[in-house]
Amino acid sequence: MNLTDAKLRSLTTPGKHFDGGGLFLWVQPSGGRWWRFKYRFGGKEKLLALGVYPDVGLKAAREKATQARQALAAGSDPSELRKAAKAQTSQATENTLQAVATAWLKHQAARWEDHTAVRIRASLDLHVFPELGPLPIATIAPLQVQAVIKRIEARGTGDMASRVLQRLKAMWRWAVVNGRTTGNPVADLKPSEVLAPRRKTHRAALAERDLPMYLSALAAYGGDPHTTHAMRLLMLTATRPGELRGARWAEIDMEAAEWVIPAARMKMRAEHRVPLSRQALDVLATMQGFSGHRELVFPSPFYPSKPLSENTFNSALARMGFKNIATAHGFRALFSTIANESGQWSADAIERQLAHKEQNQTRAAYHRASYWPERQRLMQWWADYLDTRAANNVVTLPQRAA
Repeated sequence: MNLTDAKLRSLTTPGKHFDGGGLFLWVQPSGGRWWRFKYRFGGKEKLLALGVYPDVGLKAAREKATQARQALAAGSDPSELRKAAKAQTSQATENTLQAVATAWLKHQAARWEDHTAVRIRASLDLHVFPELGPLPIATIAPLQVQAVIKRIEARGTGDMASRVLQRLKAMWRWAVVNGRTTGNPVADLKPSEVLAPRRKTHRAALAERDLPMYLSALAAYGGDPHTTHAMRLLMLTATRPGELRGARWAEIDMEAAEWVIPAARMKMRAEHRVPLSRQALDVLATMQGFSGHRELVFPSPFYPSKPLSENTFNSALARMGFKNIATAHGFRALFSTIANESGQWSADAIERQLAHKEQNQTRAAYHRASYWPERQRLMQWWADYLDTRAANNVVTLPQRAA
């Protein structure tokens, strides 16, 4: 028989009361009244729960039964479709952007220095999580991400906006690869197309004419010897400040005059060999008296298990009177300029010394193998040049080492 609203209001007899087409109300002896849809799929009889009366009325129960019949007509099992929908909803609830980003940060932690991980997490905490963090990652659209990035830019922090976008792109790639979501809405978002053009500013680099003054100031600097010797070696090796601050004695072979920086500590994640000039070896020999018994070559004088802090070098430069004139990273540009303008060294050898990445993998392998002898001569030439500049205000470039 077909049920009606009037019958349902007075229906108390326990048992199954059919409405037709497989839909029935199951009245329990305890008084509970459950909607069920009976059907066959794959040769088996099955039941699909459609809710509890009166929360689900007759009209709503019939609509749900109709949807189930339509699924059967299309060759699908209504119960399996419901399980899949529940699983998808559960995954969306668990895989919020903040939850996925937290998992990504944990995965990446071993690849980053501690301060890098803290900085990246802080940028997401401040700029992304307040708005997008609670949302299921699978529901976020490109325009939502773009709006967040543009708001960061509107605060006058275009560089931060670009970095946050790149971090979100990396996080989404990881999420897709690891099954946390199926789509990547930020894959096609490029900083150049999302952000307004910005004039590129370079780190302040010491001019060649100011080199004698700087070397005199460094020689007279009364700061901590760890910092003084680190700044000397920084200039003698043309390495990045972070690479030098994290130098370990285990990486250095004094006899072979070679410093091998492992890939994990390099910006391009490729091992980098650094030739050590006589002057660089002298600095290291001096440091052995300060830190030779420790892991780090340049430990913090306050926390010996940690390297010199990130701001140590630029703070020292400011105290020496070079604020806004020079930065620690800018010494690399000074080395590159003088070495290239000397006309004595191949551009490839200079680029390899700076650990700039070669995009062509065949050429990269060739560079690693073929420029070592030239780089050894180059870095001794560079150290001798710095000695000459420290002694005289006006000099000519020394000749290329034989």
